[in-house]
Amino acid sequence: MNEGGFDLVTASGDASLRLVAGKRVQPINTDLIPSWSTIDERLQNAPWHTVDGVHYGTPYVWGANVLMYNTNAFKTPPTSWKVVFEETTLDDGKSNKGRVQAYDGPIHIADAANYLMAHKPDLGIKDPYELNEDQYKAALDLLRQQRTLVGRYWHDAFIQMDDFKNEGVVASGSWPFQVNVLMADAEAMKKTPIASTFPEEGVTGWADTTMLHAEAAHPNCAYMWMEHSLSPKVQGDVSAWFGTVPSVPAACKGNALLTDAGCATNGGDKFDKIKFWKTPQSKCARATNACRITAGSPTISA
Repeated sequence: MNEGGFDLVTASGDASLRLVAGKRVQPINTDLIPSWSTIDERLQNAPWHTVDGVHYGTPYVWGANVLMYNTNAFKTPPTSWKVVFEETTLDDGKSNKGRVQAYDGPIHIADAANYLMAHKPDLGIKDPYELNEDQYKAALDLLRQQRTLVGRYWHDAFIQMDDFKNEGVVASGSWPFQVNVLMADAEAMKKTPIASTFPEEGVTGWADTTMLHAEAAHPNCAYMWMEHSLSPKVQGDVSAWFGTVPSVPAACKGNALLTDAGCATNGGDKFDKIKFWKTPQSKCARATNACRITAGSPTISA
């Protein structure tokens, strides 16, 4: 977006408000998007694309960072993120050391903070994206501990899938996309049976927003695209391909690729258990002035 040449970008919540603060995107006129009313009401005014009541984008699809695991290593589904943050002996009698992965983006700090919310309540973390100095330090300490367990950090979904199939990885935070692809691969499942779960601590997640460049050369076409992106057919097809949940609830029924069970498979009934990615800001909404450091990426001023 900084280089120009694009009218639209699909941004996750860890970047969307950064684009707004940097004046790289412009407000949208929802009246020019006839299907706006079909969007899930929980997303229409979501804080990752709405500032002071002004909309800076159109919800696209959303999903969760699930715990993907090898069922040969876990006789029963793991109930906690502990298996990727603390050294432990797994059900197969082996240590998890060197057999787990973690996402290699700074937003992973929020996963550590989310874990600490449940296991160290004395830290007083209320929001994994808004941490004071002590909370931030505790999250970094946990990540340093995790570093002794991680064989390799992942960023590319296909490399992570290969690591599960061929490199002995048995547990990691992941996206439903990887889970669904591996589970659909019958040959891979014979060697590396895969499943996923929402651990008891809850999960982080992402909701993508289609945003209009501040100097878009083709705004009319951009608005046509945003309207097209909300059609139940597009929403269902995209969600089936990437393992997401549509922002338009009607897409959860009648789509041949997604099937009527697809939204539930991809976590559609877990919305309230997901702490959606937010752009870290220098002023915390949930804390006092003591909140100076936030999780995810360098702070910005709104």
